[in-house]
Amino acid sequence: MYLLDQTIEALRKNGFDADAFQNREDCIQDLLRKIPKEATIAFGGSMTLKELDLYNRLKEEGYDVKWHWVDQEDQLLLKMRTRTVYITSTNAITKDGQLYNIDGNGNRVASMIYGHQDVFIIAGSNKIADDLQAAKDRVKNHAAPLNAKRLNAGTPCTITGKCSDCNSPGRICNVETLISKKPKPTNIHIMIIEEELGY
Repeated sequence: MYLLDQTIEALRKNGFDADAFQNREDCIQDLLRKIPKEATIAFGGSMTLKELDLYNRLKEEGYDVKWHWVDQEDQLLLKMRTRTVYITSTNAITKDGQLYNIDGNGNRVASMIYGHQDVFIIAGSNKIADDLQAAKDRVKNHAAPLNAKRLNAGTPCTITGKCSDCNSPGRICNVETLISKKPKPTNIHIMIIEEELGY
């Protein structure tokens, strides 16, 4: 797939550790090789990770994993900031090697940028966009409405399927980030699977 190869090359030029995988099992095996058993792992909100059943897989392998979608614990989001490894997905990857994300509270995107020794971003090849404008269109008019609907946010996009830049109390598009190059203190590993995963 030329677009995937082009994207991986661009990500590497931008300082990221980036690899492509033909299937999810190859990606998971590589992840297991890269994360030491003594690591403490935090998960960011991600339908991709849920579809991969990655939380249960890492638990079965004996890893110490916390995910606010699963674990009921007081102040868990704050506690997860001190974990050594962070695993999540991204809303879009441009073919020139940038990561574009929209977040409700900002915890996911903050952890992608700073605070953990290693960040693993796993995405299906469906997340690749031609350019930044296409990435924004993809997120605002596809991923965000589906996530808002999943969360019963009550926003206009759950009905129209399109962003209206609303002022709804349930708005989930409060923080936008663009990671153009790898931040110096953070090891970011981007793993793209040749499958359609997540929103």
